[in-house]
Amino acid sequence: MSFKEGFIWGAATSSHQIEGAVREDGKGLSIWDVFNQKPGAVANGHTGDVDCDHYHRYKEDVALMKQIGLKAYRFSVNWPRILPDGIGRINPKGIDFYKRLVDELLKNDILPFPTLFHWDYPYELYKKGGWLSDDSSDWFSEYAGVLADALSDRVKNWLTLNETQSFVGRGHLQGLDAPGLKYSDREWLQVNHNVLLSHGKAVQAIRSRSKSPVKIGYAPVGVVSIPETETPADIEAARQQMFSVTVKNCENNTWFMDPIFFGKYPEDGVQLFGDAMPKYTDEDMRIISEPLDYFCVNIYNGQTIRAGKDGKPEKCILPPGSWVTNYNWAVTPPAMYWGPKFLYERYKKPIVITENGMSNLDWKSLDGRVRDPQRVNFLQRYLLNFQRAIEEGVDAAGYFQWSFMDNYEWSDGFSTRFGLVYTDFRTQERILKDSAYWYGNVIKTNGRSLSEMPK
Repeated sequence: MSFKEGFIWGAATSSHQIEGAVREDGKGLSIWDVFNQKPGAVANGHTGDVDCDHYHRYKEDVALMKQIGLKAYRFSVNWPRILPDGIGRINPKGIDFYKRLVDELLKNDILPFPTLFHWDYPYELYKKGGWLSDDSSDWFSEYAGVLADALSDRVKNWLTLNETQSFVGRGHLQGLDAPGLKYSDREWLQVNHNVLLSHGKAVQAIRSRSKSPVKIGYAPVGVVSIPETETPADIEAARQQMFSVTVKNCENNTWFMDPIFFGKYPEDGVQLFGDAMPKYTDEDMRIISEPLDYFCVNIYNGQTIRAGKDGKPEKCILPPGSWVTNYNWAVTPPAMYWGPKFLYERYKKPIVITENGMSNLDWKSLDGRVRDPQRVNFLQRYLLNFQRAIEEGVDAAGYFQWSFMDNYEWSDGFSTRFGLVYTDFRTQERILKDSAYWYGNVIKTNGRSLSEMPK
């Protein structure tokens, strides 16, 4: 079976992970530019100062996208490259870079899918309170409006925020990522509310200032539950687990999705957090729930769930010898069936997988090729499960592999590789991996080749 006509096949990156040029052409500092200079904050003392040098090599990279056959490219815009202080003064050289990138994509028949925010928060706004500030949603709205003014004559598809659970949880609760904070429940819940309000105001700004019709999405993490067996009891237990808030952390779905699609926080979470809940108004929730066109979600793996003796969800322990990636993330292909299935049932929006892929240990062979059979096998298994969900009625609009190229992996630096394209971080040589050629054939056949064994 092929995917529906017009299905969007793409790959994704983010600005801080590939662009480099952190102090060039008027760009301001982001919290990650500062955080990765902190001793011990990033593995091996790596920084994103150069990355893949995409800022200077974007034409070369777009040519590789064309060679693979990508139909779309999801990238993120570096907020302080556009507004060095986060608000106010616009940097024309920053605007010009993204205009040139978009033009190069369109020239090669590749749809641009920019994400407004993929974690590189302006350092100057962080000093004013960052996401905890009551003004933060207006700052983000201003930034969204600047981008709509600059790019909406070229860009028809937008995403607002990437992985809210990650940058709120790891950055403001656990202290593992920039800005490295360990907030109280009251503080991080307020941060998250401001983030969601920022999303809503950005949607308003893009729609009101766009020069042509647009489609907009938002890309949270999909925290997927997989039933241990396909019995009604286990399926219901997995569904219940997937849409519950039971622990005071960010590892859930509904706290970050229900406000956007239903206009309210999930009741179990409200009861769990109690007095730590942020103060908000009905108008806040109306703005947060501005209508979206896609249900975008990043899915890498899932937790297996069974019905316990009392019928309640029970987490299954990974058995010995379970498959894992270089990140030690479980390889669970059914996550790409059950995740889209459950999410489509609940939110009833066309699904776009905005990230899916695996970290691996890839290197250049003596013959110059980069062989990554594990990645090919991973992607094939996951996409076959996605295909099953579609065959059973899930409306799916697109899929973006993470990542187009090996890059800077946040606090893990350059210690692992997710890319379809191998990057030599010392010489900046790029090489299409075997997975790139395989994925190109999937795109060319619109998914019909998924059932074929890789050669």
